[in-house]
Amino acid sequence: MGEVTGHEFHFDAEPYPLKFSPAETALVVIDMQRDFLEAGGFGEMLGNDVSLLRGAIKPTKAVLDAARECGLLVIHTREGHAPDLSDAPASKLARGNLETGIGDEGPMGRILIQGQPGHDIVPELAPAAGEPVIDKPGKGAFYSTELGKLLETNKIRTLVVCGVTTEVCVHTTVREANDRGYECLVLADCVGSYFPEFQRVALEMIKAQGGIFGWVGDSASAISALRAATSVAAQ
Repeated sequence: MGEVTGHEFHFDAEPYPLKFSPAETALVVIDMQRDFLEAGGFGEMLGNDVSLLRGAIKPTKAVLDAARECGLLVIHTREGHAPDLSDAPASKLARGNLETGIGDEGPMGRILIQGQPGHDIVPELAPAAGEPVIDKPGKGAFYSTELGKLLETNKIRTLVVCGVTTEVCVHTTVREANDRGYECLVLADCVGSYFPEFQRVALEMIKAQGGIFGWVGDSASAISALRAATSVAAQ
């Protein structure tokens, strides 16, 4: 693929189109893990309907394919902890008064523990060779990780964001990115929440007041913009 120069590309989004350069744009796929999205995982154990999250898999896969074709930096994140739980605050482990919680044995191994089956990214969205995977102990992808350095090294300015859950790890990461000067585009059909009302309000909050935290678009418009950039680069 050739280098794209002298061309201007935009994502169709709210509250207004977002200008982007493919070389300065990264796709960030947040916490699309088996424990959150699959039957028998931690999310379902907490009484949630995982189908509300699984709906984001197909459109995210389509965006992921388009981003790879366009040559975007693709970054995956996973929430989880070291086997000895040394990176898990006591408050996080205790919260919820759960009979079975983080570090305990579940249907997919120890819950949210690195290296366990439930910690893995769902197979439909498996990272390709060479794509960075950021293991994070918190909700936000910047806290106690190398994400900031990775973005800086690659001269990234714009983040296209997919993942779960919308109001927790996605929102926290977008807020962290916003404070660090990154432009964030959240794709509404590529993010999901166990609570439909949280999904709606979380997306409204991102684009409110002229884009206080960023932009909201969808997979179709993002793919269209990425394909346009890919077509120009191939000329």
